[in-house]
Amino acid sequence: MPMPPYPIICYSSGCGRVAEYKIAARWSDGVTEELKTYALTCADCLPLWFRRSREKQAACRLAAGETLESAGIYGIERGRRDRQLQRCLDLEQRSLP
Repeated sequence: MPMPPYPIICYSSGCGRVAEYKIAARWSDGVTEELKTYALTCADCLPLWFRRSREKQAACRLAAGETLESAGIYGIERGRRDRQLQRCLDLEQRSLP
């Protein structure tokens, strides 16, 4: 039986709004590839979480053979897999200092 849909809430404490964006980076160990999620956020909290995600990623150390692209902003769409999410390059440009 499929799970019923549930709201994805922004990571900001006390925010409570529905998350519209996923901040993530493509990671691979040479065999497997996935989006490494740093945050799920609403539009209002996006700049804060994008900065935090980039800082967290900068401190990440990779093992031999691993690759990690820079963190990006992806629009969340119900029913879509990570590979289908669209990267929001315009939002990334506006959210960088």
